[in-house]
Amino acid sequence: MRLRIYQIDAFASRVFRGNPAAVVPLPEWLGDAQLQSIAAENNLSETAFFVPQDEHFHLRWFTPTQEVRLCGHATLAAASVVFSVLETSSTDVKFETLSGILNVQKGAGNLLTMDFPKLIPKTCEPPVPLLEGLRRKPVEVLATDTDTNYYAVYENEAAVRAIGPNLSLLANLHPYGVVVTAVGEEADFVSRYFAPGYGIPEDPVTGSIHCALTPYWSQRLGKPVLHARQVSKRGGELECEDLPGRVLISGQAVRYLEGEIYI
Repeated sequence: MRLRIYQIDAFASRVFRGNPAAVVPLPEWLGDAQLQSIAAENNLSETAFFVPQDEHFHLRWFTPTQEVRLCGHATLAAASVVFSVLETSSTDVKFETLSGILNVQKGAGNLLTMDFPKLIPKTCEPPVPLLEGLRRKPVEVLATDTDTNYYAVYENEAAVRAIGPNLSLLANLHPYGVVVTAVGEEADFVSRYFAPGYGIPEDPVTGSIHCALTPYWSQRLGKPVLHARQVSKRGGELECEDLPGRVLISGQAVRYLEGEIYI
């Protein structure tokens, strides 16, 4: 069997930036074990698989070790493949996912805008492995009722950049990942994301965490439209908008590679 595969750098305007995701369009679903094996072989933070379904697509995301319920950068990557390869005249695409229907629109300047669910973070009691794993005490720690992440807020961008976590301790928080965030120096806010329990030591750019970061920083900064930057080694840029019940997360995506898988 031959399958087309694309590698897309998401939340980036040029290659070697942003977050690379593999995208594998399928005519029909393979078995879960095959999907997981392909994702493990790709060894990227996410591989997106989708199949046609009526007038939209059914989309799933896999890390090298397991399937996840929501992924932003691989959704952006999948949409870019739809727009540039499969439906070149289309300007919107709808994906059915484990997190509901997700819409992506293509705008000017190759900007892709994802309509995602809004998550409201609340102050929580931080678990000991979180504080020990981060090695630096945050100002506060937040969590939401529906996703599996802790959000550690720091005093400034320099503190976020300086975090050198003990990934073994953070892996003990699984299924929780860890976000560190602060007000930005040149962006409205910055973040980093660690998910060693999912086989992702540090994710370069993570769209899904902005479902919670957007309303949090929108309220803190008193503005609905925000420019966000994930300050990983590769780095990425996101435009975020806080809406009633939803968030809009926008970014660019560029194709780095295309080829075939033989299985």
